Amino acid sequence: MFGIGMPEMIIILVIALIVIGPQKLPELAKSLGKGLAEFKKATDDFRQGVEDEAKASEEKERSAKNIEVIKEEPDNNIEKKSAEKKDESHLKA
Repeated sequence: MFGIGMPEMIIILVIALIVIGPQKLPELAKSLGKGLAEFKKATDDFRQGVEDEAKASEEKERSAKNIEVIKEEPDNNIEKKSAEKKDESHLKA
């Protein structure tokens, strides 16, 4: 965790105990834990929002491409039918 080993953590805890005092240390730790939990929740919410926006953007692009394909297909069918009619008219003559 953060590249800090057990000996370093013990030293930091002892210094905090000396500076802050044994009565305020649990209160400070509790406040710090709550702050970290809120920060983690906020970052998770932000990440989820970004992922949702990315998915919505991809969906929109796919829908636009599908609409373009659908618009192009009827034109191709009309061209095929007119070509078939020309072929049929040559056969009748």
